[in-house]
Amino acid sequence: MAIFSFIIWNGSPEIFSAGSFALRWYGLFFALGFLITQQILYYMHRKEGKPERDVDTLTIYMVIATILGARLGHVIFYQPEIIWENPASILLPFEFNPFRFTGLQGLASHGGAIAILFALWLYSNRSITFKKADVDLQGKAGQEGKVKKKIKRGIFIEKRKRPGQSYFQVVDRIVILVAFTGALIRLGNYFNSEIIGLPTDNPWGVVFVNRFTESLEDKRVDRDDIVEDVVYKANDSLPRGGNGRIPLNIYVFFKKGVPEKQAEDFASYEGRRLLSNLSPEYFDSTPTNTAISAATQDDGTVTARISTFGIARHPAQLYESFACIILFVLLFTIWTRYKQDLPPGRLLGIFLIWCFGLRIVFEFLKENQVAFEDELPLNMGQILSIPLVIAGIIILMFSYRKKQS
Repeated sequence: MAIFSFIIWNGSPEIFSAGSFALRWYGLFFALGFLITQQILYYMHRKEGKPERDVDTLTIYMVIATILGARLGHVIFYQPEIIWENPASILLPFEFNPFRFTGLQGLASHGGAIAILFALWLYSNRSITFKKADVDLQGKAGQEGKVKKKIKRGIFIEKRKRPGQSYFQVVDRIVILVAFTGALIRLGNYFNSEIIGLPTDNPWGVVFVNRFTESLEDKRVDRDDIVEDVVYKANDSLPRGGNGRIPLNIYVFFKKGVPEKQAEDFASYEGRRLLSNLSPEYFDSTPTNTAISAATQDDGTVTARISTFGIARHPAQLYESFACIILFVLLFTIWTRYKQDLPPGRLLGIFLIWCFGLRIVFEFLKENQVAFEDELPLNMGQILSIPLVIAGIIILMFSYRKKQS
């Protein structure tokens, strides 16, 4: 019965790897979010009779704003020390010595939200041109009214309203897509075993073990390439501990020809070291509760068994992902019913209240991301969500008053 009282998650965060480059599920879900929502946006523009060519422009604004805003938000709100310690890592998706593709490690949804709201204001009220343009140059003090034209190259920003696409009208449509993309991004967080929840004894608690698998199979750890596979099973011979502690047997299968002594030494040294590094987030491993042994199988291969304790946690990423899916369905249903008769700001207000209101609630079930949050009455995610919820209430009230008038 023990295997039905919690979930062991050992899914690989990587789809495939080639040398130092690896395509991860998180990156795939992130990209799919933009690709799928772009098609939804084409559909919405057709239904409302808006120029479909604007969809490509909107997509560019959204991609740039989401990536830059989310990354800068993480640095400013959670790790400001990166600015003076390693500024290159803020926007570079790889590291040197040795060269390794890492992606942008650390994205904050609050930073992305602020950047998206600003980018959509630019889209609705400004025209940005990245090519040559004719610039009128008037003669000295406008004498004789002579006007000369000169061609300049560069970035030009001009005031321009888009017909039928006011700021709130655009934002109301985009938040539908943001809800869908947010669901995929949180699913990517689940594959990465990040943004984990607090320990729980509930039957849907998840023991995230793929960080150990990924680390043990890393070429910087398994330098001789001797590990074949890693399998996890509940250890029913021991009782469950409190606060999510789950007894586990970790079976490390080695490639054929690896001596038993080498396998046992590798599991004993690297296994213990990695379990210690991953405690207490993912495991509860100490010298007194971790036992390691190795045995040679009938086919000549060696298997090492590591008996230890995992930590079952709330799958907070899935909670938020499901909440985003429900929000997407709700917002899209409202848009389908009203379309262009929708009061400006209605969907934005609902989005801010739902998304960041639930974020405040879910944060009570999640581990703090950085150490300084342990000293705060509310963590950074909750503090940043409060003004957005208040803004959502004000905008929603404004939309109802606008409808009445």
